Amino acid sequence: MRFNMTTICSVRFNGKTAIAGDGQVTLGEKVIAKATARKIRRIYHDRVIIGFAGGVADAVSLQDMLEGKLEAYNGDLRRAAVEMAQAWRKDPTLQKLNAMLIAFNDKDLLLISGNGEVLEPDENVVAIGSGGNFAQAAAIAMTRHANDMQADEIAHEAVKIASGIDVFTDDHIVTDEI
Repeated sequence: MRFNMTTICSVRFNGKTAIAGDGQVTLGEKVIAKATARKIRRIYHDRVIIGFAGGVADAVSLQDMLEGKLEAYNGDLRRAAVEMAQAWRKDPTLQKLNAMLIAFNDKDLLLISGNGEVLEPDENVVAIGSGGNFAQAAAIAMTRHANDMQADEIAHEAVKIASGIDVFTDDHIVTDEI
């Protein structure tokens, strides 16, 4: 059986960067295995926040690798992400990992994938997971038109919107921000 999960959305808006993620873990196509999983974590002395979609064990492996790269490069997230993505792409064992990460600190907001990509979003919004496209569209619309909202509110509401559309996303939403 394969695990499908999640929606993670990160937004940089009005000087803050926030991330929101749901808690659903789905086993196969029909069974909700867990509704309160935490897919958002603080790493590297609480100065970097990550969110992940995909296999949990794979995501934890990537978290550990990113933390190691952050230690090696003195917390330089951009450099650590590029080095991690290069290692991920080159190592045949790591290529089998099925996960994606969003990582950010006070300077950078990045999407890191197993294809060796480290992307900085054009519109300061990035989302991953089965409901990622829905959440990203909602968050972009809110950043363009809702100046009275905060980054954490936008990220939360975007995942909430995705939870109403995507069956692999629930409304047990956790947020964090820098």
